[in-house]
Amino acid sequence: MHELLPKNLTIGVSQQTGKTTLKSLAGVDQLILLIPERAKAEHWRAIPQGSRLQAAMKKRASGAVPALHARLTNDRQTLVVGAKVATVTSPFSKLSVARKLVDAATTEKAGTLAVLVIGFAPDEATALYKSVVAAALAAGFNLPSFKGKPAPARIRRIRLLGVAQQLDLQRTIAEAEGNNLARWLTSLPPNKLDAVNYAAMAKELAASNGWQFKRYETKELTKLGAGAFLAVAQGNDNDSASIVRLRYRPQEKQVQPDVSLVGKGIIFDTGGTNLKPFMSMLDMHGDMQGSAVALGTFLAISQLQLPLAVDCWLAITENRTGPTAYKSQDVITALNGKTIQTIHTDAEGRMVLADTLTLASREKPQIMLDYATLTGSVINAITKRYSGVFTNQPQWHPRLKRAGHDSGERVWPFPIGEEFLDDLKSDVADIMQCSPTPTGDHILAGSFLAEFVEHDTPWVHVDLAAGNRKGGLAHIPTEVTGFGVRYTLGLLLDEDILQDQPFD
Repeated sequence: MHELLPKNLTIGVSQQTGKTTLKSLAGVDQLILLIPERAKAEHWRAIPQGSRLQAAMKKRASGAVPALHARLTNDRQTLVVGAKVATVTSPFSKLSVARKLVDAATTEKAGTLAVLVIGFAPDEATALYKSVVAAALAAGFNLPSFKGKPAPARIRRIRLLGVAQQLDLQRTIAEAEGNNLARWLTSLPPNKLDAVNYAAMAKELAASNGWQFKRYETKELTKLGAGAFLAVAQGNDNDSASIVRLRYRPQEKQVQPDVSLVGKGIIFDTGGTNLKPFMSMLDMHGDMQGSAVALGTFLAISQLQLPLAVDCWLAITENRTGPTAYKSQDVITALNGKTIQTIHTDAEGRMVLADTLTLASREKPQIMLDYATLTGSVINAITKRYSGVFTNQPQWHPRLKRAGHDSGERVWPFPIGEEFLDDLKSDVADIMQCSPTPTGDHILAGSFLAEFVEHDTPWVHVDLAAGNRKGGLAHIPTEVTGFGVRYTLGLLLDEDILQDQPFD
């Protein structure tokens, strides 16, 4: 395995049915307890040393998370952190409470973290258990570190107590593996995750997971006429840039994909000739997060062995300065034959995505999704709590929102279309790359990208405003959130977007 790939993406999870006793807690180092806001006496009686814990909870401020921080008087001196949860609460709120409880529970030496949910209806209890598992799998995964002394583990094992019956955690675990991979790749330093290593890592993942792998290098892309991608890549001082295509085929004979995932993989973005200032450039090794989310989603689909043929396209390059870098007012011919008047070299993401979307859509998938840390204007519009979604299927807007609500990775739809292309009219080319006065640049970027989707392919563009947020988001404790893996699985599995059934 490539030295930069993580060794393990998940932690083992076990489950125990039946009544929870002190004996059940003999090997538990930390216990997360979730009870209803209006917990009844019978609920507390079902918890080992429940009267002590109830008394301890009364001492904490109302509404605090955790609302309980105490120890059992067993040999292990098990730490108990808990919270009261409304019987009906949003998936995002469940995940957020789970993150805070896991954080409070794992300040000590790593060991076995247990979860006990008491007093809820079966469906609500299942959702709470899964929320804590998702938060624990995120918190227990160490991001890349190059310190002399490795960071200690936070969690060694997860145990679910008191479950009515064994829960199906396969999807929760697969989503966590995909998210962990996305966060891992995004966090790697740019001299480690360079374009060559990125393609090599994708190739090794393909070999270990039974995926097909193809790398379109610059020579082949030149023959294809992928001028928009190559314009950005030409500033590199080597021939390292490429577009990587991965294929997952549960049925070997199927060629045409059901789903295509496309990711912006700018492994470092200087801004090009329009050079970024220091603070705007500092974390630009993360400008490949869209491709990491695409790859993490692809991994999750593969781990679940979904009966879907899926392609994953990674547009991998740097955006450099230098004598060969592309410039404002260059006129570029894209893969689909459209000419592009370059306005700002720091709008490189839409350039590399343009040709990659064309390549992907020529395979005629039933649906195509792309992911990119594309614009600052989407953050200005909706903050870093949501990501923006754009589609050439406007009737999907309610369904796109619902998938975000239900997955806990919330999105907000924006319009795109011909009326916005008025702002991208060019006197010298078919279209301008962006507007010199980019009001609503996120909408203009989505409208620009739509011009490179062929065969009327149903398409969703995700502008990852929530890809980085200080303090984390929902169940994710790190600034790099890996937003998009859970969302996409929700769109495919819960919304069943491939069936394109009308929204009720």
